[in-house]
Amino acid sequence: MEKKSFNTTLWTRIAIINLFIVALAGIALRYKINFSLPAVNHKYLLHAHSHFAFAGWAALALMALMTHYLQRQGRSAIDYRKYHWILAVNCISAYGMLIAFFFQGYAFFSISFSTLSIFVSYFFAYYYWRDLNKLRDGSHARPWLRTSLVLWVFSSIGAFTLAYLMANRITSQDYYFGAIYFFLHFQYNGWFLFACFGLLFSLLFQQEGAVAGVPLKRLFLVMMITVWPTYFLSILWLKLPDAIYWIANISGILQLAAVFYFVRLLFYLKKENRFRLSGITRYLWGLASVAFVIKIILQALSIIPSLSKYAFGYRAVVVGYLHLSFLGIISFFILGYINQSLSGKKNFLPAGGVMLFVAGVILQELILMFQGLEAIEFKVLPHANIILFYTTILIGAGLAWIALKMSGAKQEEQGGAVIPD
Repeated sequence: MEKKSFNTTLWTRIAIINLFIVALAGIALRYKINFSLPAVNHKYLLHAHSHFAFAGWAALALMALMTHYLQRQGRSAIDYRKYHWILAVNCISAYGMLIAFFFQGYAFFSISFSTLSIFVSYFFAYYYWRDLNKLRDGSHARPWLRTSLVLWVFSSIGAFTLAYLMANRITSQDYYFGAIYFFLHFQYNGWFLFACFGLLFSLLFQQEGAVAGVPLKRLFLVMMITVWPTYFLSILWLKLPDAIYWIANISGILQLAAVFYFVRLLFYLKKENRFRLSGITRYLWGLASVAFVIKIILQALSIIPSLSKYAFGYRAVVVGYLHLSFLGIISFFILGYINQSLSGKKNFLPAGGVMLFVAGVILQELILMFQGLEAIEFKVLPHANIILFYTTILIGAGLAWIALKMSGAKQEEQGGAVIPD
């Protein structure tokens, strides 16, 4: 491998295969809910599923695409070999967590691989920040990407807090869930979301030139300011001091401005005919945009005490919200970005596979929503759990189709680009 090359295609292929493995774990989880599977510990598999989804899919894909962004700028002074090593170690930590959590839950090996994953984030953040400072592209991407790195590192406080609680046998559920929600908040609403926006604006700028500066800058400002205090929205069920309670409420309302500036930016891009996207990318990013708006509105609604209690008191609602963010926003965006940036003008991802995946995700969200409505004495949807099992099969089938298509693509190494069959 040449000193200054980065094989984006290799790492995005691995990431999509990993997403398929995440789906297989999800199928096994849903199977165990409906049928007998005594050989599998449900809690252990759940931990394996979630940790591998974060490290093996989302983090790996985003790191690969962010490195591709550096290479796309033609920065010959950057040695990209270190990123191959970082991503390789990330894969080791991801598969280590998958196996260790499956067999032993939270124990020595699973915690060791989890710690390794955190140190991978530190190394990537350090080197990427340095290399990012070498760019002069004017795309507004760098503030988003820098903030994503800061929030990624910051999220590890939650993981280390959780490890401290477990090591010292502190069994307070308030502390336990507070640490978990801290990690999840700064991963979902911080690292993942800001990295996706940074990649989006870098690609739009590359294709179309200058992007609307005012709504873009205000969107960044609102999201950057509110991402910190909106963590408290996740723990409103605790007995918080009045000051923190009001900070949470105000930040939840203020975050609605992000919807305004985001929609305003979309209208600007459409008016200026800046949406020159392939059909699959337009479809996936359109769905991701809708999911983003819904997520912000749901966060704002959580300031209402009765709805807050409902949101965090029912597992189906929590799972639905997390999947809305992880699949509906993050995964849809990443797949659309891979399709757009690595394949030129043609659709690289198979339309059939994408449709199956999307259909499974949407059906899953609808069923989880109906399950959540049981809290307000809504008539229970018959056979909801078995239907959810079949939706996970649909998701897995779509991802299998996508993974097989990527494995069969012919590659032309021009900054990691792919020429599909």
